[in-house]
Amino acid sequence: MINSTTFVRHANSMKEGDGADVQRLFPLWQKFMNFDPFVLWDHFSISGKAGFPSHPHRGFEAITYMFEGSMRHEDNLGNASTVLPGGAQRFTAGQGIIHSEMPGPEGYSGGIQLWINLPKKLKNISPGYQQVNAEEFPEYAIDKGKVKVVVGKGSPLKLLTPVRYLHITLEKDGVFNETPAEDARGLIYMIEGETRINGQALKAGDAFFSTDKNEIKIEATQQSQLMLCFGTPHNEPIRQYGPYVD
Repeated sequence: MINSTTFVRHANSMKEGDGADVQRLFPLWQKFMNFDPFVLWDHFSISGKAGFPSHPHRGFEAITYMFEGSMRHEDNLGNASTVLPGGAQRFTAGQGIIHSEMPGPEGYSGGIQLWINLPKKLKNISPGYQQVNAEEFPEYAIDKGKVKVVVGKGSPLKLLTPVRYLHITLEKDGVFNETPAEDARGLIYMIEGETRINGQALKAGDAFFSTDKNEIKIEATQQSQLMLCFGTPHNEPIRQYGPYVD
């Protein structure tokens, strides 16, 4: 614990889907279910025949962002496409969707799956799907690093909740500063390396959560990769169980 508006948690190792390994920040039953508007965060690692066979969802949106390998999405809307490293798939479950996400037939596939809750007024909207390939995302250089905008200004990937989602790469001694929007709250997840965030040491698998409106300073003590994700909470009750968020 750093103070009343920031805290650090480490992801929990578990199995999900059909044999997929995930490092999960939330939901963790009776421990840490969500961080409004975010309702699931899994750093997945898949090899062999593991994956996520056909299953239903409703009540939220999801982004699968790939680091390595590939992921093929198929759904009952007729969508069938494969995302490669640096690309992302977004589905809006809305009133209901049935889909599968399965990796390529060989090697390792890894990435982040993030679920974003829908407000009550949008729970019953029609489902939808979007794929954005790596070269379509805006990316810019910073001193000793680079930043890719997965969701936010300039990105073609669209959500129904205001979210800023970045993939940040820093060399040793690189620094990135972020001042969250006035109504935003979110997290910074360490993919690899080591950093200090507002003076707190973090390593791979750690996440820095914040509801603070002050500037956040990220300092890389090793070459590091991290995901920064902030969004506007809906401030509504979240009824979350299995593949559904009502």
